[in-house]
Formats: sequence, structure tokens, C-alpha cells
Amino acid sequence: MSHSAFFYGTLMHPKILTKVIKNDGSHLKICPAVLLEHTRHKVKSEEYPGVIPFSRGQALFDRELTQEEKCVRGTLVHGLTNMDILLLDAFEGTEYTRGPVPVHPLEDTINLYEYSVSKDDKHLVPNPPALLPPVEELAEAIPAETYIYRDVNKLDAELWSFGEFVRLNARKWYQPEASEVDGRNSRYRDSYNVVAEAVVVKA
Repeated sequence: MSHSAFFYGTLMHPKILTKVIKNDGSHLKICPAVLLEHTRHKVKSEEYPGVIPFSRGQALFDRELTQEEKCVRGTLVHGLTNMDILLLDAFEGTEYTRGPVPVHPLEDTINLYEYSVSKDDKHLVPNPPALLPPVEELAEAIPAETYIYRDVNKLDAELWSFGEFVRLNARKWYQPEASEVDGRNSRYRDSYNVVAEAVVVKA
């Protein structure tokens, strides 16, 4: 069975995604996409974000949000296998719940391996980013799954920036010698080890 998922945080980075799913991602297709009526927040004391529906998150703000701020830009990934999803679930752990969302593609899909990563990762963050079209002009929504953060109390009102993450922190999430991915997996070691063992057996 093949899955489609919307990633909005650390997993937007192809090197981090392939490290988590323990393969090169050659079976995956990817495109930029947007999730409406959700907000992406910094998780307190962490480098990664959590997304929640705006209906739950509006109490965190003492101002009106712009339409752009009430949308979450991310990547829509097609072709994830059941094993990929098991590894992603283990990586996200108990902080998140995976569930269905309607996601609007912003460009055509390409193969993940075409989404090559330069040494400094700069091309992953367009500057300036393309403006979102009006909601009524967006492409038709596609069903996908994403990871919704469970505990609003652990989120800051401050919105999380992928550009800032790429600039300051991304390398230590995918470099073998200093990987935040491995550190995060250690939090959920039992569930992750069970899935990792299944990968080895399957291979």
C-alpha cells in the first residue's frame, strides 16, 4: 500500500526524511504544498515544530493572524510504503497523532532524487518565497496524512520558520557524527527498535 503525507517541519529536508525512513527515497515523489487553517508553532525548548488546527491554536495569539500565517507551507510526499510510515510514526513518537488532512499542491511533483541538496541547503528555502495565490485559485486539495501535535500547552505562540531551521540547525539532524534524528529516536527507543528490527528482517 502506498501513502501520501504532508511534512511541515524537519522532515521537509530530504536528507532528514531519508535518514528517518532508512532508504534513499528513490520511490518517492515530492512537491511544495499548503495546509489551510492550521498554524505551525515552535515546540518549547525544541528545534522542531508542531502543527495544530487554527481553531485550537487561536487562543495562543493576542492579535489577528494574516491569511499566510493561518496556512502551513510544507511538502507533499507520495509513494511512502507501509514500512516508511511505521518508521515515521516511531520517529514522531507520542507527541503527535497521524491523521488525514486536505493539502493543496503548489507545483508539479518531481522525484525526490531530483530534489538534490546543495552543500549549504540554500535552495531549499526560496528567497523571497512565492506568494500564495488566493484560496479560491489553489489547486484542488489532495488527501494526505500529517502529524498533528497533541499538547497545545507545549507550544509557543511564536510561529516556526523552516528557513531559520535550515540556516541554524538542519545539518546536525542529518550529519552522521552529530545527529538530532538519532537523539530523537532514543526518546522512543523501544518502538523505534521494534520497527528497525522489522526493516532488517524484511531486508
